[in-house]
Amino acid sequence: MDIRFLGAADTVTGSRHLVTLGGQRILLDCGLFQGFKVLRERNWAPMDVDPREIDAVVLSHAHLDHSGWLPGLVKQGYRGPVYASPATRDLAEVLLLDSAHLQEEDARRANRYGYSRHEKALPLYTRADAHRAIAHIQALPPGRTLGLGKVSVQLTPAGHLLGACSVSLADKHESLTFSGDLGRHADLLMPPPEPPRHADVLLIESTYGNRAHPPIDAQAELGRIVRETIAHGGSVLLPSFAVGRAQALLVVLQRLKAAGEIPHQLPVFLDSPMAIQATELYRKHRRLLRVPNAEVLSMTDGVRLVTTGAQSQRLARSRYPCIIISASGMATGGRVLHHLKAMAPDERHHIVFAGFQVGGSRGARLVGGASEVKIHGEYVPVRARVTGLEGLSGHADSDELVAWARSFGRAPRQAFVVHGEPDAADALRVRLKDELGWPVRVPQHGEHVTV
Repeated sequence: MDIRFLGAADTVTGSRHLVTLGGQRILLDCGLFQGFKVLRERNWAPMDVDPREIDAVVLSHAHLDHSGWLPGLVKQGYRGPVYASPATRDLAEVLLLDSAHLQEEDARRANRYGYSRHEKALPLYTRADAHRAIAHIQALPPGRTLGLGKVSVQLTPAGHLLGACSVSLADKHESLTFSGDLGRHADLLMPPPEPPRHADVLLIESTYGNRAHPPIDAQAELGRIVRETIAHGGSVLLPSFAVGRAQALLVVLQRLKAAGEIPHQLPVFLDSPMAIQATELYRKHRRLLRVPNAEVLSMTDGVRLVTTGAQSQRLARSRYPCIIISASGMATGGRVLHHLKAMAPDERHHIVFAGFQVGGSRGARLVGGASEVKIHGEYVPVRARVTGLEGLSGHADSDELVAWARSFGRAPRQAFVVHGEPDAADALRVRLKDELGWPVRVPQHGEHVTV
């Protein structure tokens, strides 16, 4: 078995692992690099492997750092199938089209206002490229076995996000399991990850490999923030991932209103066309959730859905206390930037990040205490309060990752720790070695191994 680590090997982003097994070359995930500029520039580089020589792609889930480079892969010549769970297929269509739209808009804006360092800014890919990639995605229901030549492929639910799965590959001689991103045991929306299949080789994520989630009540904390902010005449901005986190926040806000913890009449705006679409997909696939059907169906009751750009601009100019949920979750693009420009300079407001912030992202700088941030080519002062609310994270923490690995049974022949910042990946490596006695290492970007 050969593995080439083409992404998420020295960072938490850009998941791409090429496995050669049973005569098949299978790419596990095809994600975008996000965060630091040196990582984002990898998105523009040709793959180290000719995409035309890849037999199949299997997606663990729909987040862009796992699916967002599919249009680039197809643009560079890939013509094979892309397999994903039915919910991942549906979400990926929404995410990829939105990603392409944002890139086209960013390029147009850079050219219009002249803040690109290139003579002409170009999008990484277009909506037409995204449509071509989406046409390659085929549904593979979890638990069903797919045959690719001599290799069997199977998906196992992993929590974390609607449709997210671990991936198992096997031929007659050996096998590999890729964790994908693992969810929490007590996640708000998703059931816990199902036990993994034993395999000879394991690839395990390490997003939270060096930390435990704080024992806080995220719902109560958000309620406190909202009450204190509106008491001072301010609004709460929730930069949110449109898929997963936005729906969790909608459920939490409905519960807070029902319990009388925040005013029932307080306006709540969902300013993200993609989040609105994703919420409909959560309703469609609600049997996969742990939330009662009634709560899923009522997530947007009383919520004002902002669909047009003009509506979003008017909302950004409003002066009345409210709650705004807007994408993107790390403030890397999208409508949330207009709200940040309007709200960050005003100390009455509160900006709450309810998800993991990749190093180098605008969200990470804000949570880290930046006094100003660059938005659309200009620096904006930050006087509003900024909070990172980790209690709503959809990622398993260090203890949960080790518990999932422990349920693997006997030790794999080799384990590789991927999808984590260097300190997180190495911390998980040490725990797996010391506590489970596994042979384990952290691969480097571009590394090619035979195991």
